[in-house]
Amino acid sequence: MAIRTIITYPHPVLRQKAETITVFDQELKTLIEDMADTMYKAPGVGLAANQIGIARQLVVIDRSTVENERKFLTLINPEITGGEGSIVDEEGCLSVIECYAKVKRFRKIHVIAQDADGNPLEFDAEDRFARIIQHEVDHLLGTLFIDRLSSLKRALYKKKLKKLLQGEE
Repeated sequence: MAIRTIITYPHPVLRQKAETITVFDQELKTLIEDMADTMYKAPGVGLAANQIGIARQLVVIDRSTVENERKFLTLINPEITGGEGSIVDEEGCLSVIECYAKVKRFRKIHVIAQDADGNPLEFDAEDRFARIIQHEVDHLLGTLFIDRLSSLKRALYKKKLKKLLQGEE
């Protein structure tokens, strides 16, 4: 398969609401494999389609339990239909370079989605797994984890990013 380029903030595709997927074909399966390859190469634990410039309701999430294992979950048209409790933990993002911050999320969530063949999925997720799903579903809604930070922390990050980007020119 192919490694895709990961789009970084402030690219506008990261702010787009992703479109619902209605066709479950070989093209979609190829996209899923490309996204998994891209996520593992990065390396990351989750990747939303709009992070590679495709505003469609698709995420892949690493489910490996041992090092160098390639086991991932595909969620198409995912929705978080319920959440319980809360926990604050550190997050980073492949599309938000050089930024890590503590973010408050639900500790447990209920998810409905479809798999690569369009079959319905419904399950509960907790702790780290729930955090990753919430982070990736946010991407599909055009929300980045930095949007969940205080305005001061967000402003400091934008200032840092501006300096980083000026250094690349």
